[in-house]
Amino acid sequence: MQERSSLYIVSTPIGNLDDITVRAINILKSADLIAAEDTRHSAKLMQHYDIDTPLVAYHDHSSASQTERILEKMRAGATVALISDAGTPLISDPGYRLVSIARSEGHHVIPVPGACAAIAALSAAGLPSDAFSFRGFPPAKSGQRQSWLTSLAENTETLVFYESPHRIEDSLRDMQVAFGSTRQAVLARELTKTFETFLSGTLEQLITQVEEDANQRKGEMVILVSGMEASSLSEDVSAEAMKIMGILLSELPVKKAASLCAQITGEKKNRLYQWALTQK
Repeated sequence: MQERSSLYIVSTPIGNLDDITVRAINILKSADLIAAEDTRHSAKLMQHYDIDTPLVAYHDHSSASQTERILEKMRAGATVALISDAGTPLISDPGYRLVSIARSEGHHVIPVPGACAAIAALSAAGLPSDAFSFRGFPPAKSGQRQSWLTSLAENTETLVFYESPHRIEDSLRDMQVAFGSTRQAVLARELTKTFETFLSGTLEQLITQVEEDANQRKGEMVILVSGMEASSLSEDVSAEAMKIMGILLSELPVKKAASLCAQITGEKKNRLYQWALTQK
């Protein structure tokens, strides 16, 4: 049953229009207003499912006054559905500001689960999925991107990124430098669409495939990179640091223990933190 004065976070298809839940369609049809990232793009979905609910634009660059207009509707008892161009809102898509204020004002904020490119890619990539870290889009500028990727190099969980076609080659090359040529990775492209493709191999192999085939530089992309192997971390952490970490972890949270151990031993805090996570 739909709740009044509520904000529904509605997932929409990432490509194939059949990938929408019955609940999502019902919410979109019965809502008083749909806040969409791009009303022209979303109009196609509305037409496909015969949804005539009014659409208003809402995205990261929306003014505070537009956010206020939507909230005013909710304060008056209206039900609003928030959608992005594709997938789950707020997952590298707009909506945080609206959701945050709506919750602070006591409105019901209700998720309507569905398609998400990051999760779809992870489920079919063949990389470890028991622990993963979604990092969104890497920084656009090369220097910032390289520094940011290097800070993730010792993470042991599978890393999941989004990337745009015009930066895919540069990002893959920077990942090769940060993570090493032999790190296993997957490029998932155009998920659920006609030309859905999964490329897998080492980062070096992925770069070659993308460079040699212009089609692999088109469409929506998810990059997945396996984490650093725990054995590699153990080789890089001294016996003294392991002993100290063992003592500290019996009394302190992982983050605090890693910070203190780094001060004592001079080893990198992030490496100690990642090593500690592998011991649990």
